[in-house]
Amino acid sequence: MTNAIYITAAESHTGKSLISLGITELLLRKTRRVGIFRPIISQRTPQQRDKNIDLIISYFNLDIDYDESYVFLGREVNELIVQGRYGDVLDEIIRKYKELEGRYDFLLCIGTDFISEGSAFEFNINADIARNLGIPVLVLGHAADRTIEEAVSPILLAVESFIDQECQILGVIVNRADPDNVSELLETLKKRLPVCHECVSVIPTNRVLGSPTIKEIATHLNADILYGEDQLQRQAYRYLIVAMHLQNYLSYLSENAVVITPGDRGDIILSALQAHQSKNYPNLAAILLTTGFQPAPDVKKLLDGLPSLIPILSVKTDTYQTAQRIGTIYPYISADNHAKIALSLRLFEEYVDTQALEEQISAVESKGMTPRMFLYNLVQKAKSKKQRIVLPESIDPRILKATEILLSQEIVDIILLGKEQEIRRVINQEGRRIDLSKVSIIDPANSPRFFDYVQTLYELRKDKGLTLDAARELMIDISYFGTMMVYKGDADGMVSGAMHTTQHTIRPALQFVKTKPGFSVVSSVFFMCLEDRVLVYGDCAVNPNPTAEQLAEIAISSADTARAFGVEPKVALLSYSSGESGQGEDVEKVRAATRLAQEKRPDLELEGPIQYDAAVDKEVARQKMPNSTVAGEATVLIFPDLNTGNNTYKAVQRETGAIAIGPILQGLNKPVNDLSRGCTVQDVINTIVITAIQAQDGKA
Repeated sequence: MTNAIYITAAESHTGKSLISLGITELLLRKTRRVGIFRPIISQRTPQQRDKNIDLIISYFNLDIDYDESYVFLGREVNELIVQGRYGDVLDEIIRKYKELEGRYDFLLCIGTDFISEGSAFEFNINADIARNLGIPVLVLGHAADRTIEEAVSPILLAVESFIDQECQILGVIVNRADPDNVSELLETLKKRLPVCHECVSVIPTNRVLGSPTIKEIATHLNADILYGEDQLQRQAYRYLIVAMHLQNYLSYLSENAVVITPGDRGDIILSALQAHQSKNYPNLAAILLTTGFQPAPDVKKLLDGLPSLIPILSVKTDTYQTAQRIGTIYPYISADNHAKIALSLRLFEEYVDTQALEEQISAVESKGMTPRMFLYNLVQKAKSKKQRIVLPESIDPRILKATEILLSQEIVDIILLGKEQEIRRVINQEGRRIDLSKVSIIDPANSPRFFDYVQTLYELRKDKGLTLDAARELMIDISYFGTMMVYKGDADGMVSGAMHTTQHTIRPALQFVKTKPGFSVVSSVFFMCLEDRVLVYGDCAVNPNPTAEQLAEIAISSADTARAFGVEPKVALLSYSSGESGQGEDVEKVRAATRLAQEKRPDLELEGPIQYDAAVDKEVARQKMPNSTVAGEATVLIFPDLNTGNNTYKAVQRETGAIAIGPILQGLNKPVNDLSRGCTVQDVINTIVITAIQAQDGKA
């Protein structure tokens, strides 16, 4: 039984970041109280921040300060050892670990980086730390550019050495393996390792993770960024030194290459940009200008007039020195590189035996439905039967970034509405890595289904006075076209609203998708992911002042939505008084809505009127409603009006840091969901995932 893992490498460049991301994701499905701890970091000064710590704390928003997540800088340890104070090093590491151990359900401990000359000593100190802390060790290795025997040997040596030093081995992961050798390498390890046969994994190499971003290159070379500062997340697959004439070097260009050339070669700068924009040549990652020369004034004037440029960097070193320095760059995963993070998590999930790991760390007990667990469950459910989601706002950068991540994790199939040329332009401008062969792109006005959709809309709305010409005009609108795709079954759901109002998004759905049988009102819920649980708030986005009948429907719909997404519904209809204590028109409406909902759905645990504190706090509930089965344990909270609901969800979100997923529309025959115009990329992803699950449930 353990409440910590010590990740340590057998050598340098084993991909600790990928493994750390995957294990943290695994742990956060079980508990929110996860901490990160690095006894020794490689940075020379406190001003430099450790990349592994920064990545994990920032991406997962862990409740731990950076300064308390490590103990020593590498140089500090070396100085203490020279003074004969190695014991003091271990004592301080143990003390700080014990401080953190009492605050967290689980600690992810990460060993040293193995980038100094004393690798043998680093190995020994990692073993000493793990043994003294009583933490089992997860050993990492790499197989990059190695035969199977060359990859296995250092792992066997490391495992045997840890055993000799009385360390418990949790498992072994080998990273960056040749994809063709993954199975053979895995079998060889399982046969030859003396322990942990069930907890051995091999992850194949990946070109994206093995390639630096232009931002990393600029930082490493201390380069000036002349153009394209908004596209520094582009990745460099190859470096190409160019000094030849145009007709001679074009054939050497390759996908995501960095063209390196002296800064006074305006002919190469301009021709490389033209090649990048040509559909007959591959996209470049950047242009790197050497020798400290800047483009000539007339060339600069030309560049300044272009609408969008790939990054153009400038360094003072000559071409030879620059090529030498650029060859020493080792790519890493930063907290703002969502594409690399998503890819890392997918590779970990696909190739690491997480079940074996979970069995080894069985001391991590479930603390209820944590936000990480809730979101993980949603993604897994969406992936179980992929749905086709149409996204009308295809040129919004947030939509395209979400598309990139969703496709990389194979969660849904995506349909983008718009002109393909325009979509490609924005993808290129934003540096997104989207394989458009895996995306359906439909231009509404030129779609072969356009006139069928027009006729369908006309037939559905002619009784309301809609003419055929008016139907044709409406169908050019992306919201009408996307909604009609859902209505006709050509898409399973629609998500829009990043660039349009709520009314623009949902009006077509209200006009012809309409409500489910037995329902007269479309309403909404937010999933409020608090630190230790998930609550459902309704209605906080659609109905300003619902009647008692509508409020009863909203309560029932919200309960069904909660259950569909894994939240067991205990429904509280909120008011300013609890039970029979209050009087007045507003509280009577809630009381009447409660009776109606209980009559329609006697199977639900549902109570009202009840105050918010009595609904969610057990101590308050004991005083105000001691005989209630809902009070103190409510998971679904129904607000009496839009003013109360909208302000409450925003207050809770801002004051507690809760993740608010929504609004999620309910009551429609088919799923159409609205985004806030201020939505983040993660908001887009969450809403698309939920829309896919609604589509699955609708079909079932």
